[in-house]
Amino acid sequence: MTRPQDTLSFDPSSQPRWYALYTRSRFEKKMLAALSERGVEVFLPMREVTRRWKDRKKKVWLPLFPGYVFVRHEDTAENRYRVLNLPGAVRFVGFEGRAEPVPDGQIVAIRRFLEASISADPYPYARVGTRVEVTAGPLKGVVGVLVEKRGRFRFVLQVDLIRQAVAVDIDASDVRPL
Repeated sequence: MTRPQDTLSFDPSSQPRWYALYTRSRFEKKMLAALSERGVEVFLPMREVTRRWKDRKKKVWLPLFPGYVFVRHEDTAENRYRVLNLPGAVRFVGFEGRAEPVPDGQIVAIRRFLEASISADPYPYARVGTRVEVTAGPLKGVVGVLVEKRGRFRFVLQVDLIRQAVAVDIDASDVRPL
C-alpha cells in the first residue's frame, strides 16, 4: 500500500524552462533590458550585419529571430504577469492559451552557433529537407536540416515553437543523415 507522501506528483511547470516571448516589432532589445532589470533570465540571440546608407556603412546588431526573446522562468501566473505586464511584450508562444517551453537542446544549439563565431543568418523555416547531425567542428552533435543554396550547402537549425530558423554555411562532409 502506498502512502500519500510516497506518490509525489511531478509538476513540470515548477521547473525553470525556456519560453519564447513574442514582442512588438523592433522591441527585442528593449525587452532584453527591461527583463534583465527585473532579474528575469532572458536570452536574445543577435547577429552583426553591415548596413549601408548613401553616405556611410555601419555595423549593427540585429536579433537572429526578429520579434522574439527567450525567457527562462517557472511557468506560474505570477511570473507570466511580471513579464507580460512590460511595454512591448505581446504573448508567450504556445497552444490553446498555454505557454509551450522551447526544448533546452535548441537553446543550447543556438548558443553554440553564436559562440562559434560562425556567420549565421535568419532562414525561412524549412518544412522539407534532410535532417542531419553535424559530425565535426564547433557544431558537432547539433541536429538540423541540410539545404542547398546557390550551389553551397547550408545547415539550418529550426526552432519549432516559434517557426523560425537560422542557417550557416557548412561542408556537406561534416554532416550525416539521421
